[in-house]
Amino acid sequence: MATISYDPVEPIAAFAKQHGITFPMLSDAGSVTIKKFGILNPVAEWAVGPDKDDPAVQEEVRKYVSVVGARDFMVGIAFPGTFILDTDGRVKQRFFEDFYIERNTVSNLLLKLGKNTDAAIAGTKISTAHLEITTYPSLASVAPGDRFSVALDIQPHAKIHVYAPGAKGYRVVSLALEPNPQVRVFPVQYPASEIYYYQPLKERVPVFQKGFRLNQELVLDGSLPAQAALRGKDSVTIRGTLQYQACNATECFNPVSVPLSWTLALRALVVQRPIQPKQ
Repeated sequence: MATISYDPVEPIAAFAKQHGITFPMLSDAGSVTIKKFGILNPVAEWAVGPDKDDPAVQEEVRKYVSVVGARDFMVGIAFPGTFILDTDGRVKQRFFEDFYIERNTVSNLLLKLGKNTDAAIAGTKISTAHLEITTYPSLASVAPGDRFSVALDIQPHAKIHVYAPGAKGYRVVSLALEPNPQVRVFPVQYPASEIYYYQPLKERVPVFQKGFRLNQELVLDGSLPAQAALRGKDSVTIRGTLQYQACNATECFNPVSVPLSWTLALRALVVQRPIQPKQ
């Protein structure tokens, strides 16, 4: 992993030392690489240019630069995002943000790519009459603006299947989260399903009958009002319900609802810029 920033070497080095960062933090003097990648953020330049008082420009500034306005030193910044490369250096995936405060965490990107995250995070194991479930958040602590996930690794019992999106007349396996004003919820990510032929009814339906993962992506609101609402709290709890209907080759069972919850520690948002060492 490495980062690329338009900041000079000296303040980046000071910032890395201040926060104990050990991965490479690269200085892109003059935003040369940022421009070659096509990710230069022009809004910062608009914000200090002749159109700075234009309401449309000011709205773009609040979304893509800073909710408290832009400064001359911000010219040259990139749109925040992440490139995933293969071992030959080719870009395989890229993830960019719609609002500068909201950022994908590395662990969230790993889950989106189907990888495992921090093994130090203990999962909660739940057994039902039909499923073995292990659920865990993508990271143990979140800061305002973090885009993260809660994952459910689900293993149906032998000869059991549950219904996937597209199944008609059955309860599709789904995750319903309770509303939380500080948390925005994205659609659940489902893996590919398989078609099951049910002989008694001569029907074909999409199901999961092997182990699969549901990935629920969320973002902790990073707006200034949300940060104020979270101030003084040491954790945030997300509650929800896993719903499904299970069947075997001869019978279908009643729909089931499994209550779930995840509690994540809250950590402070790092907002300071790299500190320029004194000469």
